[in-house]
Amino acid sequence: MLGIVAERGKMQNPVTGSGGMLTGVVEEVGPHSPLGLAPGDRIATLVSLSLTPLVIIDGLARWDGRSEQVPCDGQAILFGRSIAAVLPDDLPVPLALAVLDVCGAPALTSRVVRRAAAGGAAPVVAILGAAGKSGSLSAAAARKAGAGSVIGLVPTQAEADLLTSAGLADQVVISDARDPAAVAASIRAAGGPAQVTVVCVDVPGCEGGAVLATAEGGTVIFFSMATSFSAAALGAEGVAADITMLIGNGYVPGHAALALDLVRAEPGVRRIFENRTAEGDGHAG
Repeated sequence: MLGIVAERGKMQNPVTGSGGMLTGVVEEVGPHSPLGLAPGDRIATLVSLSLTPLVIIDGLARWDGRSEQVPCDGQAILFGRSIAAVLPDDLPVPLALAVLDVCGAPALTSRVVRRAAAGGAAPVVAILGAAGKSGSLSAAAARKAGAGSVIGLVPTQAEADLLTSAGLADQVVISDARDPAAVAASIRAAGGPAQVTVVCVDVPGCEGGAVLATAEGGTVIFFSMATSFSAAALGAEGVAADITMLIGNGYVPGHAALALDLVRAEPGVRRIFENRTAEGDGHAG
């Protein structure tokens, strides 16, 4: 990480192209800043660190290399069109940071499901990777937005048990999201095909299954940096799938508030996030 930041001036993963986000305390605000922040505010940036000028000055002395949240001392610069949110007082910092890191997924899912529900019958929504952070939030958002049924697809029995106990999906299926035929069969057996499919699996090769699991005229939301545009587009063409495909860009107006409210209102979502952040060290910067 130190090498990446020193070489690129940012935290830009050379393999995935992604960078995560940070929390920190505002040190200075430009006289014409439109962000509405003040010195002393503890904030989370809602824009990728791959786009944020960054310097680390403590050599990551407090990080053991194993936790997904990295404590450090340093400086970062936000621009006039950057996005940031003041951290809420009622949630632990590691939990709030984990939620804000993926808040674009439930917001876009909510928008798409609402539009589908407004057109007639309540839609079937399939979430690939439903026991993860973005997946669990998207499942909760889909149900709140009017989904008739939420199908959660996970890779293991342990994740199926976690998702079932959280109560976020009407049906839970176990399948490898990289196996198109298995994904399509699993979703159909659980009540599909889906009118809306949300991909929250950060591994390559999930495009085909999402396409095959989606009904004609439906929508697939790819909320994964591992998505291949060519695989999605050519795959849909190859199987004559009349579907709309969206690439989630991480920003939807109101996304931070929506995600935080879901965590406050849905105990199952909060349990999943607390499970995912249990090994964190309590702070990140």
